[in-house]
Amino acid sequence: MADITGINSNYNSTQSTTINPKSVLGKDDFLKLLITQLQYQDPTAPMDSAEILTQNSQLATIETQQNTNKALEELSRSFAQTKDFTAVSAIGKTARLENKVTLKEDANGKVSPVTIDLEFDEDIKEGTISIYDENNLFIKTIDITKNTLGKHTYTWDGTNSAGDYVKSGNYTIIAKYTNNDGVNLIANFPSYKIESVKFDNDKTYVKLNGNFIDFKHVQEIY
Repeated sequence: MADITGINSNYNSTQSTTINPKSVLGKDDFLKLLITQLQYQDPTAPMDSAEILTQNSQLATIETQQNTNKALEELSRSFAQTKDFTAVSAIGKTARLENKVTLKEDANGKVSPVTIDLEFDEDIKEGTISIYDENNLFIKTIDITKNTLGKHTYTWDGTNSAGDYVKSGNYTIIAKYTNNDGVNLIANFPSYKIESVKFDNDKTYVKLNGNFIDFKHVQEIY
């Protein structure tokens, strides 16, 4: 396309300030430049037909790319609307959060303790909470003592099995326990009723137990 854009600089500069103030050339601009090039070509040395076909092919490619970009933008908007509709339609239903906790640093640069809320379907005879980092590497276990079924809260001080503080970030929690009959079970993160939905900075939040949680952290809705 160098031959097209290089011809008749006066025409190009004039059009950029009137028709195309953003100086972004589209397929219509290139077509006008091609017509102008044909008008001003030397009659004794006309443009080669192969070159014209090449430039027409390039124009078709530009149009295809523009149509593809437009289709992708519409598809993206459609997905966003579908996501928003899904979140709104979930109000009043029950949501269960994914089994992750987030460690955050305090003012001194040390991670603060974090609570782990778990829900047990049966009475607890014994069990352990295993903690893994984002690379699925084992960090630490916390003992679960005998207790009744229901929701219980545990605290992780942010240290690993060696007693050293780990870095801030997201950590996966897997809680395994046995009931009074010796059956092995897995505890879930608690479920809460979705009270409302909020949209902020292209993110969707659901209100659970009085707190707004990023929708991406919801594992299950029922």
